[in-house]
Amino acid sequence: MLSKSLGKYIQSLQQKKFRQEHGAFLVEGSINVLELCASDYQIELVLTTESFYKENAQLLDKQRVRLEMVSPDDLKRVGSLVVNETGLAVVKTKENRFLVAESDEFVLVLDDIRDPGNLGTILRIADWYGIRKLICSPSTADVYNPKVISASKGSFTRVEWFYTPLASYLADLAGAAVYGAFLDGTNVHTHRFGPSGYIVMGNEANGISEDVERFVSQRITIPRFGGAESLNVGIATAVICDNLRRSAGGK
Repeated sequence: MLSKSLGKYIQSLQQKKFRQEHGAFLVEGSINVLELCASDYQIELVLTTESFYKENAQLLDKQRVRLEMVSPDDLKRVGSLVVNETGLAVVKTKENRFLVAESDEFVLVLDDIRDPGNLGTILRIADWYGIRKLICSPSTADVYNPKVISASKGSFTRVEWFYTPLASYLADLAGAAVYGAFLDGTNVHTHRFGPSGYIVMGNEANGISEDVERFVSQRITIPRFGGAESLNVGIATAVICDNLRRSAGGK
């Protein structure tokens, strides 16, 4: 049976201040928990229903971590998901480590992407297109937010991130190609991307901020053929990544 103190601790991790205080975050649902078990994250605790444990006993036992058998109602009570009949893990956060693009890779730069669902979707998109690094402004949603982790569908285990003031970060990238998504710019469907660089995605309402815009060396745009005012930033990221890979011949 789940103790009150443990339940309270797990519930507290839904809030950023407690995630920072304890250096831990929540991973919920079958896909995310199973992906987690195959990653290099340090797992502190796993809550599992009996049925989920029976289906995945070999993998869960291999983790050599504390396992608590609980009911779906327990998971619903302490977690963030409306329905969770499988599992929940408490996981140690990683150090905010400096990242930079290698000579043959692209990196996504997120300028004030505040919606957790959008950030989780972008993690999943980055993973799909083989982009392994995100550079995030301090005002971008906390990647350890349960909604981000849930929306990533396990991709958080394969994509790295670094939170930093973007202007100072980009100022140090001498000679690097920095592409920015704007309403005006080169058509992304026909643009020929180089072998590496940075793709800046801005806030849905305000776009890329002025202090970041001055470091953009190439403005790109997704041409509009209909009457919609704008695209969701996750969808826009997917379109740009798809054309990026198309331009590079799938590399």
